[in-house]
Amino acid sequence: MDVITDVAALGIPAVQFIGGEPTLAPYLPLFVGHALGAGLNVEVYSNLANIRPRLWKCFERPGVSLATSYYSDQAEQHEQITHGPGSYRRTRANITEALRRGIPLRAGIVEVLDGQRVAQAQEELRRLGVTRIQVDRVRRVGRAADPAVSVPSTGELCGHCFRHRVSVDPDGQVSGCILSRFLVAGNVREQRLADILRSDRWQQLTDSVPAPRAACPPDDSGDCDPSNTEACDPAYDDVLTPTAGLEVTA
Repeated sequence: MDVITDVAALGIPAVQFIGGEPTLAPYLPLFVGHALGAGLNVEVYSNLANIRPRLWKCFERPGVSLATSYYSDQAEQHEQITHGPGSYRRTRANITEALRRGIPLRAGIVEVLDGQRVAQAQEELRRLGVTRIQVDRVRRVGRAADPAVSVPSTGELCGHCFRHRVSVDPDGQVSGCILSRFLVAGNVREQRLADILRSDRWQQLTDSVPAPRAACPPDDSGDCDPSNTEACDPAYDDVLTPTAGLEVTA
């Protein structure tokens, strides 16, 4: 709650709750309400596989939007990637429900498998009524990092982390985005967020990341994901863990 308050005080306009799977965090509605009350726009990045009924009322609040990952128009292929039996049907149904309720929603498709039905997935999303869709490849950072490499290359990052984004993990660790967690700038359990963002360490990490390419708009949705940013991918993040991370856009 203090971090959300600090985010608003810094003049940052938007906050995203991501995971893991943020909808499993019991206090998500409280966090969303606090962020809205502080004047922030809110996005919840979810796999939309398991939405408790009371969360729909939270998502319908003005200023809240949803984002999700979609991998294929075939259940078997989608679930091969998510490792969640039945996730294709549930995600598809909840996309439909979100759009029926008038909740803004965007989707990202990440090319994970050879022969993945990406074009067909795009077409299916369009038929469902999703208009904001972006395709990306797997980036070798985060969960998709090469296990043989101890520190991932900053060249795989889009360049907006640290410059336009800040990510706060559930344990308080602060980095540039959820994919740059290997570059820790500080911890909000030990320092205020403003102090971390003004630190020499933050500037050093910013300088270590290649500047954004022209394909990555600086005023995109506020996360580092394939839905709006060609260069990075938190969408490859479908493991169900009861945590909610925080990512904001400066």
